[in-house]
Amino acid sequence: MEPGSIVILHLQNPTEKLWGVLERLNEHGITLRGLNLTSFDDWMAQAVTEDGPPAIGLATMFVPMMRVERLFLDEQVGAVESYCQRFERRVGRSVYDHLGMPVP
Repeated sequence: MEPGSIVILHLQNPTEKLWGVLERLNEHGITLRGLNLTSFDDWMAQAVTEDGPPAIGLATMFVPMMRVERLFLDEQVGAVESYCQRFERRVGRSVYDHLGMPVP
C-alpha cells in the first residue's frame, strides 16, 4: 500500500472503521485523509447534489499503530464492489476526480 491508495482502516479501542486516502504508513501509525465509514453514504449523496458548501468532508488524521487492527485496500472482492466503484456508479465520476487527485 502506497501513499495515495484508497483504504479501509479498522481500529480498536474504541472500534471504528475509516475510509480514505492513505497519506503515510510507518511503524508509529497511519496518516489518513478520510472519514468514518458510517458517513460514507452521506458524503457520497452530498457529492451527487453539490448544493452549496460541503457539510461533510475528509479530515486528515493520525492513528497510532496501537489502535490499528487491520488495513485493507478499497478494492472489489468477487461480486462485491469497492466503495470507490459505488461512488463512481452513483456520482458519475471517480473518487480521484472528485478529490482532485491523480489516479495512481
